[in-house]
Amino acid sequence: MDRKTGPRPHVKLRRPGEFEPHARTWMAWPHRKDLYGSRLAAMREAYVEVAHAIAGFEPVSMVAHPDHAESARARLGAGIEVVALPIDDCWIRDSGPTFLKRDDGGLAGVSWRFNAWGEKHAPFDADDALAGRVLAHQQADIFQSFLHCEGGSLACDGDGTLIVTETSLLHPNRNPGLSKAWVETELLRMLGLEKVVWLPGDPLDLETDGHVDGMCCFVRPGVVMFEYNPDPNDLHGRILADNLAALASQTDARGRSFEVIPIPEAYDVEATSEVFARSYINFALTNGGVVMPTYGTPSGEEAKAAVARAFPDRRIVTVDVGAVVPAGGAIHCITQEQPL
Repeated sequence: MDRKTGPRPHVKLRRPGEFEPHARTWMAWPHRKDLYGSRLAAMREAYVEVAHAIAGFEPVSMVAHPDHAESARARLGAGIEVVALPIDDCWIRDSGPTFLKRDDGGLAGVSWRFNAWGEKHAPFDADDALAGRVLAHQQADIFQSFLHCEGGSLACDGDGTLIVTETSLLHPNRNPGLSKAWVETELLRMLGLEKVVWLPGDPLDLETDGHVDGMCCFVRPGVVMFEYNPDPNDLHGRILADNLAALASQTDARGRSFEVIPIPEAYDVEATSEVFARSYINFALTNGGVVMPTYGTPSGEEAKAAVARAFPDRRIVTVDVGAVVPAGGAIHCITQEQPL
């Protein structure tokens, strides 16, 4: 379909909350031996487990590089659709489209510019084009943005509010020369939203530069889950506390103060890389469920209890993503929901 530079004036678009009904979830099959080496086989097994966990709630479509599509089908089985498209990497939350709903019920989406989190990995040209290819595959309207932005940078409430972090979207490796006002204007224009809530972010995050999906998510409009670390001497815990304080000082698009449901990060898990993702909140919401990471430590039970309090009507499924998190992300990072 034709790419458009922004939403058409006569079509009203809305970015739904992730907690709203889905048509399916998208994933992307890992294949980069140069990036993942001996971990690649274990990463693929974790992707299979996540895909099947989500498929217990809703359809799953797995994008696979054409050279690896058949082997992906063999590993995933008949219940998972495999879509052969050119890809560089396997983090479709960031390289895939941000889906939108048209006011007439049709499907649309944003294709952001993607440069592998500030040109941290190469090549990334196929991933830069992936959002448009997925949207074309779904016969959805494609709205092309000039902004370098990843899906993990965005937390939307479906009611006009967006939460983002400064360390990610304002980083000079993404959008050099663009002011905060320009970035905010483009986010509102592309997503059909009314207000951007800025958090300071995480300057210690060496991979995503502090994506919001590593610290908070919307449960419903006005209600946010937010990670914490119980150790007062933990540096990352202090960063999380600073971000929570920034959230508490603001209101959403409807003038509501944010109700916060706390959830621990995986504070008792030993990091095995500089970009290790110790996040429980990096989960995938599905139709009637939550598929969340587990690390096999006591903090996991605390986190699961917090998710159960936040989503009492959803079934919780945990998946061991120990092979994925050393690369810098967890389940939310490897999934992208398509709204119903």
